[in-house]
Amino acid sequence: MAGADERIDELSGFALDIVNRLGEKACNISGRGENRVKFDQGLVTETEIQLSEFFTRELKATFPEHRIFPDLREDNAYTHQENRFLWIFDPLDGVANFQADIPIWGISLALFENYWPVFGAFYMAATDDLFHARAGGTAYWNDRPIRISNQDSVNDESLLLVYSRFHQRYRSTFPGKIRNLGCTAAHLCYVAAGCAEAAVAANESYQELAAASIIVNAAGGKIHKLDGGEFFLSDYLHGDKEEEHLIALPPGLHPQVRNHLQTV
Repeated sequence: MAGADERIDELSGFALDIVNRLGEKACNISGRGENRVKFDQGLVTETEIQLSEFFTRELKATFPEHRIFPDLREDNAYTHQENRFLWIFDPLDGVANFQADIPIWGISLALFENYWPVFGAFYMAATDDLFHARAGGTAYWNDRPIRISNQDSVNDESLLLVYSRFHQRYRSTFPGKIRNLGCTAAHLCYVAAGCAEAAVAANESYQELAAASIIVNAAGGKIHKLDGGEFFLSDYLHGDKEEEHLIALPPGLHPQVRNHLQTV
């Protein structure tokens, strides 16, 4: 067991180091979008390519046998070989904020072993906020342990974080504040830290959910389908965005929050 723990120390150390280096690179590009256009896809695409190439190059130089999602081979059975490690990398969450130089964006990186979660990190480089957790362990915001909200009910001080077109889909009687910060992974991490009671997400992919879901679970939270069904990250392995709406929150709050949201 000591050997296994030391290996996870090595791999999580690599993950924390690489997201910091990626964040520094991204900060040197942030805010350079063309002001005359609403959304500069060229800037975002070029940034994502640069960050992805840098991550791939560094990973292959350090752990050449490791895989990067969506490099899914047919031989995906349980193995003790080095290719049992799969990295899930999302170079940029919160792209509109990134272009506009609004600091709520970040880089996600998760590690799975034989398709079981091991470690997740989300780094908001512009504010130097690093959320990270080992699966089944403690979740952290930088060096501070974090925990999901201990509220057993919602009230006028509660906070619900939502995606950008939420009000086109739902009529809400939520008693507290509803906010969209423009970055799904940040929303989920703020729920993990107890800053918000719940976050609704839509049209997310495996890359976008992998790290944040590990952090939420380690903090004592739960991600459900909005209708109350079980959420399994493995259902998203095909890599496409899912239309299924999800909600992250303390396990006991789901019925209350869901009852305040009616589809239009």
